[in-house]
Amino acid sequence: MKIKIEKLDHFGRGIAHIDGKICFIKDALPEEIIDLKITKETKKYYLGEAIDYIELSSDRIVEKCQYFHKCGGCHLEHFDYQKENLYKEEKVKELFQQFTRLPIKVKNIEYNNQSFYRNKVTLHGSNNKLGYYKQETNELIEVTSCNLLDKKINMIIPVLQNLAKTNDIKEAIIRVSNDKEMLMIKLTGNITNINSIPGVDVLIINDKVLSNNNKIITSIGDKKYYLSADSFFQVNKYLTEKLYDEVKQVVENEKPNTILDLYCGTGTIGIYVAKYAKKVIGIDYSRSNINDAKQNMTLNNINNIEFICDKVENIITNFSSDIDLIIVDPPRAGLDKKTLTTLKNICPKTIIYVSCDPATLARDLKELSENYIINYVKPFNMFPRTYHVECVCVLKLLKSL
Repeated sequence: MKIKIEKLDHFGRGIAHIDGKICFIKDALPEEIIDLKITKETKKYYLGEAIDYIELSSDRIVEKCQYFHKCGGCHLEHFDYQKENLYKEEKVKELFQQFTRLPIKVKNIEYNNQSFYRNKVTLHGSNNKLGYYKQETNELIEVTSCNLLDKKINMIIPVLQNLAKTNDIKEAIIRVSNDKEMLMIKLTGNITNINSIPGVDVLIINDKVLSNNNKIITSIGDKKYYLSADSFFQVNKYLTEKLYDEVKQVVENEKPNTILDLYCGTGTIGIYVAKYAKKVIGIDYSRSNINDAKQNMTLNNINNIEFICDKVENIITNFSSDIDLIIVDPPRAGLDKKTLTTLKNICPKTIIYVSCDPATLARDLKELSENYIINYVKPFNMFPRTYHVECVCVLKLLKSL
């Protein structure tokens, strides 16, 4: 079946219409004419694949990754990078229009290196090999390097692959500091003959620390952060500072008395902006995150932050209108109903919403727009070559409230 691709959907798939029904085609780009094979049909849509490309898009490039058509970690490796950024900017605009129907200002997307940007990777193990799972399967794709990973991580992957030949490694987490000075490896599995790995600062095997340190130190801007193997930390070593600077600029202009930092992780944002407020209260459910956050406060000689280990929805009602600025950086699912309602009850002058999913962000903004003007949304391409996009949104309390 010969069809023309109309556009990309929000997951990076090509879209066409067949007899009034939408069809999603992986790895197809707008304006391409393909020979289509239908692989699945439902009442609402088709799934298809291109068995031949009759006319290629001028935006198509030769994939640099040998695993692109296998592992599913990247969705846009075949797409011109400048066009990827425009696609993500337009995606944010479309999602906000779809979910909010509000005239929201979307600033130009911020982006940086498309390759070697990730400071962390999790590799899975099976049959004495390490790699990624093929998309939506448990089929392991063995990898020896990845174009998304920091080059120092790529140097250690072959070492671990060699170790996996004689050890049943189930999972390998590799982290490198943003300045590349420190390297951490955490292994789990039936591991019998690994005592050390040259050049590794932190080595953890089945939760046992075999090195002198159990954390690495990394940096964002002029701030330093301790980082444990299981703690959350932004993976893009190039763009995180620019995202945090966007948040810092708003806080610096506001000069709030008290900031509530929800889903604070290891305290990175709270510490980054602490000097512009009298007090910061950070909340996160992860004990590992909070332990690192408290040490990070000391590491940066900051004494105006309090960290609380609890779920946001369990503790959010304890706060009242003495909070004048709230920062939220929730997981991909966005804010739960209780937290949204309580935010409106606390009624801070400013809310800064950091989101890794513009669809759930748009959903939550519609709810918050009852009390707030949405000043602007700024996208950040924190995950190049994938369909994911991060956003910073600034909301101001309606003057009539």
